[in-house]
Amino acid sequence: MISRDVTIKNNVGLHARPATFFIQKANSFKSSIWVEREDRRVNAKSLLGVLSLGIVKGMTITLLADGPDENDAIDALVSLIETGFNE
Repeated sequence: MISRDVTIKNNVGLHARPATFFIQKANSFKSSIWVEREDRRVNAKSLLGVLSLGIVKGMTITLLADGPDENDAIDALVSLIETGFNE
């Protein structure tokens, strides 16, 4: 299992459209992937789970992955977040 912290840079955070892109990317990997914020952990492949965290610009979240493609999964999701979801 690996984890990495990343800070949300886009203006609306992980809501609606950006969250959908995030979930689609997470679902393209076989590994189990989670998002942590403070003391809550949700499945990164669940739109309702990710939205329930209320992630906004400037927050730091932790991405965790466990499985055969865990490194690729974390790298891809961090890259998506760091580019601001191309907004």
